[in-house]
Amino acid sequence: MPSAMLSAVLEEEPDLYEAFPPHVDPTGITILTDSPPGKKAPLKTYEEVQPLLQQGRKRDLKLVIRENSWPINSPVRAALWPALCRQHQHGKSMLDGFYWDMVTQVFGTVELPDKPIMLPPFVEATHCLGYHLTRKGRAVADRVVSVLGYACPDITYSPSLYPITAALLHFMPEEECYHCMASLVASKEKMFITQTKLHNEVTWKTVMQIAKKHAKSAAQQLSRLSGAIGPERIYADWQWWILAALPFPHLVRVLDCFFNEGIKVFYRVALAILILFHKHCANTSSEWYAEASKSGVDHAIDKFCRNMPASPTKLLRTAFSIRALSSQYISRVFIKTEMTLKSKQVITGSRLVRSRSSDNLPTSQSQVNIQMMSHTLTIRERMSEETCKQMSPRSSHLALWFPFPNAVFKDQRQHSSDLRQKLFTLWSWLPVRITMYQPVLLYTTEEHGCSLTTFYVRVEHHEPTLLMIKTCNNEVFGAYCSTRWFERNQKDERGNRQAYFGTGETFLFSLYPERAKYPWVGCSANAGGAAAEGKGEEHRVAHGSELFMAADSKMITIGGGDGQAIWMDENIRFGKTDRCSTFNNPPLCPSGDFEIRVLEVYGFSGA
Repeated sequence: MPSAMLSAVLEEEPDLYEAFPPHVDPTGITILTDSPPGKKAPLKTYEEVQPLLQQGRKRDLKLVIRENSWPINSPVRAALWPALCRQHQHGKSMLDGFYWDMVTQVFGTVELPDKPIMLPPFVEATHCLGYHLTRKGRAVADRVVSVLGYACPDITYSPSLYPITAALLHFMPEEECYHCMASLVASKEKMFITQTKLHNEVTWKTVMQIAKKHAKSAAQQLSRLSGAIGPERIYADWQWWILAALPFPHLVRVLDCFFNEGIKVFYRVALAILILFHKHCANTSSEWYAEASKSGVDHAIDKFCRNMPASPTKLLRTAFSIRALSSQYISRVFIKTEMTLKSKQVITGSRLVRSRSSDNLPTSQSQVNIQMMSHTLTIRERMSEETCKQMSPRSSHLALWFPFPNAVFKDQRQHSSDLRQKLFTLWSWLPVRITMYQPVLLYTTEEHGCSLTTFYVRVEHHEPTLLMIKTCNNEVFGAYCSTRWFERNQKDERGNRQAYFGTGETFLFSLYPERAKYPWVGCSANAGGAAAEGKGEEHRVAHGSELFMAADSKMITIGGGDGQAIWMDENIRFGKTDRCSTFNNPPLCPSGDFEIRVLEVYGFSGA
């Protein structure tokens, strides 16, 4: 080739060292070429793929990603991967700077620590794969996973989370990686990352079931070669065939499709690996048959993947050419397997071994509860009685806060009227000046996890705030808090932190099953009643009437004196309610103790 032509070709190819962020070591990365130049149509650029995303052309997008075998050093992924992950985002997007606020809360600084970062217990130390990340890159991955652990306490076991985080970091900066992972973890329509031991077991049993039907010969061969250890042990490692054993260029092409289509891509690729392995060791004299006989089929499959004889394109073509393996079918097998495992636990009394991260944290059942949560009070214009009348339960999802039996209502119109009335009642209790501002959702356990740390990051600088709690027994109550939660850090003249803070504008309320407002006893409406309790109690009541709000790293309290009106633990899971002197309220739920199904906190824009 003439030197001029060679120079032109080199200028068109992205430089290997410039294609990756500085926390990646590209020296060990191999660039694979599937076919000679000119044999295929030019690869799509991100600018050509982006309209498919924006227009919601899912089928076209799927085919484009499957067919475009971008090289490992293609710049397309820096834009494509974040865009693919964002399409699975559930609820509102994160505020700018949220990740770095979380980093500061968790580590006290945005600087990377010199010492190793302690990873959450849901991570498997043996599978913290860094691929081609530098030492600094590994520290960045550790930090992203740690912050995810704080923000998503429902994750109790997720061995694949770290490797996927590390892979993302090869093509984007740290903050972008966190946003991508948060979108994948919170996705509702598709599963990407298992987050409990139960679901981890369900996935490998799902692979085993679909292999028996859609890769029958390969599954039968694996069963014969598995010997005494049995096929279950082989299938239990299925995701590590992909995440740990495949060459990095193969893995990246698999992830191109995975970030768009979800875990079904991994299922298909696992079956493709079995099919290709079966093809290469069908002859008893073959190298891979000898390897399986000598070292065991588990080691043979691992070695086969590491020396994958098929190109990334052929691997994906094999995976996507498996017929009748629809998403609906995979979902049915998954659900049936999950129900079977759960029923066995009930019948035998056995339980899956849970990760240590499950201690004092919500169980997997809370993920079901989270699906029932909603942004109940996000009102897009000034609230008045007229706008309340125009709101429907379908638009505000308020019905999920007030679960009335169908028999209570003659028709939907009566149901809607009752819900509107409750919303208007709450609004009428607010100080008049506050009703002029637009409510803004600051924190919800649906999107931001059950963590007091996250609560403070998102709420502490807003004043006033409205807290709404729904318990697992469907009671709905809360508090209007007149002062910033940041005041918990303020100190008096002696340098001691204030135990309580707030003003007499703070009040409690109950919305379901009873509707009631409990203002500060110092208000004129209640002053006479407080004074009538007797002179002997005058000093105690006066002191108790000023205990509005208290908080630290372990709890939140609203109302004090002879009890706490609302108390919540650091995991925002359990709470208790008593009569207190500050508001002279009854317990806000009959039992006194409650389990939190959802907590939402609202601020007021411009207040």
